[in-house]
Formats: sequence, structure tokens, C-alpha cells
Amino acid sequence: MAGLLGTGVSFSQLFPTAQARTPTGEAGQTHATTYIDKNEYWTGPLPQAAQAAQKEILSGNRYDPAHLHEDFLQTVASVEHVPVDRILVWQGSMDPLIRSVAAFTSPERGLVTVDPTFEVPWKVAKYLNIPVHRVPLTAAENYATSTRALLKANPKAGLYYVCSPNNPTGTSTPLDEIRWLLDNKPADAVVLVDEAYIHFTSNPSALSLLRERRDLLILRTFSKLFGMAGLRVGLSFAHPDLHQRMMRYDGEAATRLINVSALAGAKESLLLPDQIRKRRDDMTAVREAVEQHLTKRGIPVLPGSQANMIMVDWKRPAAEVAEAFEKNGVIIGRNWPIWPNVSRITIGSAEEMQLFNRQVDRIFRT
Repeated sequence: MAGLLGTGVSFSQLFPTAQARTPTGEAGQTHATTYIDKNEYWTGPLPQAAQAAQKEILSGNRYDPAHLHEDFLQTVASVEHVPVDRILVWQGSMDPLIRSVAAFTSPERGLVTVDPTFEVPWKVAKYLNIPVHRVPLTAAENYATSTRALLKANPKAGLYYVCSPNNPTGTSTPLDEIRWLLDNKPADAVVLVDEAYIHFTSNPSALSLLRERRDLLILRTFSKLFGMAGLRVGLSFAHPDLHQRMMRYDGEAATRLINVSALAGAKESLLLPDQIRKRRDDMTAVREAVEQHLTKRGIPVLPGSQANMIMVDWKRPAAEVAEAFEKNGVIIGRNWPIWPNVSRITIGSAEEMQLFNRQVDRIFRT
């Protein structure tokens, strides 16, 4: 684990597609660029959160001014109705995600995910020589995760990974599905529910199941709807015994030494439910408009997204389509090997998505 989280493997090895690209014209001229490729929110932190973060910079000479770390955890506990002893804060959610694979799997007790989904867990497993079972998402299941299919794929796994809403399809997994998996998996296996995109949907969180479980790990991030991707704040929710298994080597430092400015902004964000709702509604309206435009064009969109992304089936290699967009300064998301003709498109601002629509019309003119 120390090597994995330190110098043993680089971030780009686990997730090379996360690196930004800068498109250039034929003569080497750089275009003005629209990035709708990494599921970032199109504007920065909520205004009050940005003000709180800026104010805290003045106390940055202290490791934990005014006990901000504990105050943040207490705020999370109050807002999410979770005991504070079941909450840890991290620099984003990538660290605890990597740790979970290292902590809860082995060569005998593998990892199970769907395909496509966020690739980092299975890339970590590959690095550690852990067996991985990937269950294809299908139209028959409306491209949502079937936890029964996960268990069938490996009834003796150590970790079952459920991203809900799923990245890249945006489809949600009902709580009944997660509850069924918890009740039917091996008693000592762990279910990890990645809720990076939970604030984009009004569906209930798996946090409601946490109080009764010692085998459930839930991850959150402030990188998406809250517009704090570069500030790096994430959360994990689990029974203390489960968290303790993730803390080997440098875990204590990873959860205690958090940027105080980022913590202040994250805390303030949680206290703004009306603005959270407005961001969700604004994104949903833009997403639905884009879906309608593509449908009118006869370009299929996978149904059921409840997040700030859609999957578009171009009916031709997605890499070629991405290159065509890039020539005009629009960077769209990647495709997954299982679906070579399908691109993930992040939902940006109304203006950005109008530009995307115009480029669709240009590339697919009839």
C-alpha cells in the first residue's frame, strides 16, 4: 500500500486519460478551448464557499485553526445524519478509493465492478495482481448496475464496487439493490458505494444503510457539483473498524493534514441546500436540452443519466469523433474499450453545450 500510494505507481499509470490535452490548429495556433471531458462543474465553488476558503487563508500559518478539522466533521455529521465516528475527510476521494482495493482484496478475494465504470479500482487491482471481474452493463438492465450480476460474477470476492450514479453512464443503483448485495454477499466482503455524483440526483443515498452495517463503505467528493475539483476534499463513511483497515502506513497523516482553506469551503458548501438544488436543476435542464438535440439528429444517447454526463453512441469510432471536435477547440470525454463508438460527454454551461450542439451539426451534417 505504501508503494501504491507513494512512488511505486504514478497517478498517470492508474489513470492516464485524466491528463489534459491542449488542441492546436494546423499552423500550431492554439484554439480557444471548451472542456467538457472530465465531469467538472462549469463554474467554481459556490460563492459563499469561495469566500470562506479565501478568509481561511489568513489563518494558514496554523495546522488546524479554530479546530476547523473537527468542526468540518461535525458539520458533515449534522447535515448527513451520520455519527461523527463514521466519517473521515481526505484530499479528494481518490486516496480512499485506492486504499479500499489494497485493504479489502487479495489474490484469493478479488474485486468486482461493472463495465464501463470508473477504471481506477480495476487498475489498482491489476497493479496488485488482484483478480477483477467486470460485469457488462446492458440495455436489458437500462444500463444500471445489477448487484445480483455482481455477486454471480464472483460469489467470493473481497470488494464489490458500485458507482452510483455511475461514471460514465450516469445511471443510479436503487437502494434495494445495494441492500440485497449487502445481505447476500460473503459476510466478510465489503461493498463500496462511490457517490461522487450523488448531489446531481434526488435519489436517496446509501448513507441510510450505514448505521446498521459494518461492511459498507461510502465515498463522496466535493470535486463535482461543488466545483472544488482542484481543492481536493473528499469523504468516506464507514464503521470505525472498516476505516481502521484503510489506515495502514500513512492513513493518519492522509486524513488529518487537509488544506484548511479547502476544508472551510467544503464546510460552507454543505450549508447551502438551496444553491445545491439550483445547481442540480440548472445542470439537468442543460442535459435534457442536449439530449433532445442529439435525438433530433438521430444520434443515440444512452438513457437514464442522472448525473452531469451522458453517453453518446456515434455509430463510428469515438476516437475519430473526439478528434473532429478537438480541431474546433471542443474537448469531449473519452470512450471505454467495451464501447468503442460511445463517448462520455460532460454537461457544461448552456453556452458551452450550445457550442457542442453546433459542432455536432457540423460534424454530422446531412
